[in-house]
Amino acid sequence: MDSHGHVVERLRSAFRSGITLPEEFRRTQLTQLLSMLRDNEERIIKALHQDLAKVHDTRVTQSCTYGWMDASYIQATKLDDCFVRREPLGVVLIIGPWNYPLQLLIVPLVGAIAAGNCAVIKPSEISAATDSECISDCYTVVRGGSEQTKALLQNRFDHIFYTGSQVVARSVVQAASVHLTPVTLELGGKCPCFIYGRINIQAAAHRLAWAKFFNAGQSCVAPDYVLCTEATQKALVPALSTVLEEFYGKEPQKSPDLARIVSDRHFARLKKLLERTKGKVVIGGESDQDSKYIAPTVVVDVGEDDALMSEEIFGPILPILTVEELEKSMDLVNRNEKPLAIYVFSDESSVRTTVMKNTSSGGFCSNDGIVHMTLPGLPFGGVGASGWGSYHGRWGFEAFSHRRACMLRGWALERLNGLRYPPYTEDKLKWLRWTTSAQNSCSLM
Repeated sequence: MDSHGHVVERLRSAFRSGITLPEEFRRTQLTQLLSMLRDNEERIIKALHQDLAKVHDTRVTQSCTYGWMDASYIQATKLDDCFVRREPLGVVLIIGPWNYPLQLLIVPLVGAIAAGNCAVIKPSEISAATDSECISDCYTVVRGGSEQTKALLQNRFDHIFYTGSQVVARSVVQAASVHLTPVTLELGGKCPCFIYGRINIQAAAHRLAWAKFFNAGQSCVAPDYVLCTEATQKALVPALSTVLEEFYGKEPQKSPDLARIVSDRHFARLKKLLERTKGKVVIGGESDQDSKYIAPTVVVDVGEDDALMSEEIFGPILPILTVEELEKSMDLVNRNEKPLAIYVFSDESSVRTTVMKNTSSGGFCSNDGIVHMTLPGLPFGGVGASGWGSYHGRWGFEAFSHRRACMLRGWALERLNGLRYPPYTEDKLKWLRWTTSAQNSCSLM
């Protein structure tokens, strides 16, 4: 058995011992995880800065499990106890991405711990500075590149949680299918931002610029492109120029608040997109390969078939497409794969409601960007090509739990239950039809 197999078996033995089942154990592990983050805050910040020139990452808070483990009772029959029991799945695998190397490992891990699982944690090798040590006998970090990940996926897990690209997701699903392992996929896509109707253009520029250029655009829920009228574009571009100078100064490359591109490969990909675009760069466009810097960039006169529309940008480049009619903008979005998020900026509720009702996406937010995913009370996840399943808060607990349907039945009414036993007669069938009719709630089956 390979070394990964030994790790998985060790965790499986720990899970079978029942150590992770008590609520007190789960709470203790969550408390220790939170303490570990607090105690190593400075080291973590330095690592994030080394990987992406980040000034911070989203903070992680302890998940509350009060009541989550309680059985959910339902009134199915008058004589039986029927309820849903939430049980841990077993040993789960969490594969994290490089763009938020801490948050997007820890948040699903919180859900896995709260649900009572053991976990193997696989951070991205691209953001190598932000790494962790083995947390306990029930939670283990496995390091390495793509080959190590492929070898890890050959093992049987009870659930796989993957955050990353659609290309790698296909390999994860193929590996999981061998063992019929269920998966949660947190992917991405080209998240559009509609700007139509009356609008506070300055407020819109502030929120759009923050959501797009935060982490240098390397966010799966970042607005990927803007759809608006030509008149709105003419007002938006100078507003964005003012806001970007406000955020990052006259020389953005010197700003300590602007992240860098994670690797030379991703830098080259973004540079190539800029070289291939037929649009006009009206803000930014500058770059420096040595520091992997690309300035916050806005491109106008972009067509639907432009290079910038051929793939998820995942960088600090914002194309603006001018489409005069809202309906045609929605048609453009609906012709493509469902995105992880859709944003609508408008003072008109009819515009916001129209887009929400006539499109499909993992999440939806009006008059802001990204912030919807920070609320633990809302499920975060994709739909279609942008992901399978959801998590955050209670939803993460549910993602790593099996909802087991349970019925506790006694021996009452055995005489009536005889109606379902052979031999079957017309009288029995008549009574059975009566007991299962809409007017009656009696269940003999």
